[in-house]
Amino acid sequence: MRVSEEAAPKPARPAPRPGAPSQQDQPGQQPERADEPTRMTGSQALVRSLEMVGVEVIFGIPGGAILPAYDPLFDSSMRHILVRHEQGAGHAAEGYAVATGKVGVCMATSGPGATNLVTPLADAHMDSVPIVAITGQVGSKAIGTDAFQEADIRGITMPVTKHNFLVTRPEDIAEAVASAFHIALTGRPGPVLVDVTKDALQAEFDFVWPKALDLPGYRPTIKPHNKQVKEAARLLRESQRPVLYIGGGVIKAKADQELRALAEAAGIPVVTTLMARGAFPDSHELNMGMPGMHGSVAAVGALQRADLLLAIGTRFDDRVTGALDSFAPLAKVVHADIDPAEIGKNRTADVPIVGDCREVLRLLVELVGDGSELDFTAWAAYLKGVKEKYPTGYDEPEDGSLSPQYVIQRIGELTGPDAYWASGVGQHQMWAAHFLPFEKPGRWLNSGGLGTMGYCVPAAMGAKVAQPDSVVWGIDGDGCFQMTNQELVTCALEGIPVKIAVINNESLGMVRQWQTLFYQGRYSNTDLKSWRVPDFQKLAEAMGCVGLRAESRDQVDDVIEQALAINDQPVVVEFVVHKDAMVWPMVAAGTSNDDIKIARDMAPEWDEEVL
Repeated sequence: MRVSEEAAPKPARPAPRPGAPSQQDQPGQQPERADEPTRMTGSQALVRSLEMVGVEVIFGIPGGAILPAYDPLFDSSMRHILVRHEQGAGHAAEGYAVATGKVGVCMATSGPGATNLVTPLADAHMDSVPIVAITGQVGSKAIGTDAFQEADIRGITMPVTKHNFLVTRPEDIAEAVASAFHIALTGRPGPVLVDVTKDALQAEFDFVWPKALDLPGYRPTIKPHNKQVKEAARLLRESQRPVLYIGGGVIKAKADQELRALAEAAGIPVVTTLMARGAFPDSHELNMGMPGMHGSVAAVGALQRADLLLAIGTRFDDRVTGALDSFAPLAKVVHADIDPAEIGKNRTADVPIVGDCREVLRLLVELVGDGSELDFTAWAAYLKGVKEKYPTGYDEPEDGSLSPQYVIQRIGELTGPDAYWASGVGQHQMWAAHFLPFEKPGRWLNSGGLGTMGYCVPAAMGAKVAQPDSVVWGIDGDGCFQMTNQELVTCALEGIPVKIAVINNESLGMVRQWQTLFYQGRYSNTDLKSWRVPDFQKLAEAMGCVGLRAESRDQVDDVIEQALAINDQPVVVEFVVHKDAMVWPMVAAGTSNDDIKIARDMAPEWDEEVL
């Protein structure tokens, strides 16, 4: 008979097993095991399966339906990090996944525990982040009866997951877990949900690890069609103003070296979307910056005046294209993506290429050779001139208050390009995208497609767990920070020393900017009235962190250096900044990229001679 938990001494957490499996470098490859059938519960099978696919860290919160799984988890080599909210668990799993290239894992109970994961699942779906969410479900006989904490999480998440499973038999747990990890990491990465009923977790059965996965119809195309790639190379040879329009798929494919080889051999200017920052070094002379609504003048101008777009791993998002019918009007389009659903979805492709971005770029590099047949020097020089004439800068506030752009720029300069950067959503996100040093891929974490406020703190936490020896900064706004800052308690208790910069302008800054520009300064419900309510420095200290504050330019370097010197506790640095700083350049929503403004009433002047 089992002794009650109150009476039984709790065993020490075991050290990780030597030779424990790790997630494979080759997506979807499963560890080969020849285990004989072993009698165990579904809960034990779930934990064993997660170990078999190489999970090292789980972010989660226990509850009634998932509680059976937490008993064998107590003795597992896997590290479980007890978060303060399930949304934090999901974003932390995302941060871990982006920072490692592995699958991030989160776990929650049924009902509200599972529904709290919907936002991070939708976020991961939009940004192609491989995570697996394990959720408990009410007993299989209770499904559909409106039982306590019942929610049809499979139905709820169907539009925002790559795939999901409802497991009602213990015999199906191992295959569901193995399949989930394979699906999440192969092809276009994305989130997968595994929902397991409580009776399946409690039942005993003979566990056997599946020897092969049965996924009929799931065959991601990795190798592109040679004929299509050759056609892309032909269009490149015939063009005069090509642009490499690079999306986050290049980072997912780990294709940064192939991208650089192609750009340098052919001398093609490069633009990197918000999700692709770091895929091509910012310091490179061919890098024109980030395109889109708040993109650089050089990047936006390059796309608008190109005669050929080599669109690799990107989806022609509305934030990049502006009014779609006026986007890149002179350009033919080569569109390469591993997801065939993206090809031609928003812009018709003259040459569609389905395949892994790394393979596409590798073949293009072979076809281009040393680039001796190509000469785009006049075009590159023209864009370099635009970049020099219209740098992405900022004006200092006339009242002497602190510039948020200066703060973010100094964080980047004092920290260096080896750090990992997470951001919230809004003005600070755009400033971070422009003013941080992006020299390496996979070090920029942000919510691009869904635009999730509250992403920053838990994502930074997940990245720091993934990369404990690296500096991890979160660049957050005072609005975003108040949505998920409770995860700093998790960081303090779990020994996760992230550094969070709170850019406090006492408002919902991006919405306020739109109200300034388009709603005659009618600031309806965007003033957070946050001067010392809450007091972010004291709040940080209450959560077990170090709290710092800077209110003037001469204090900025000092608090950043203090934060960088602290490596055994989380640090929160509040920067009290000018309330009406704006993000420029800007293309108003629904307008043409040709209408880009570099200040409220100022547009760039174009020298069209090269065209």
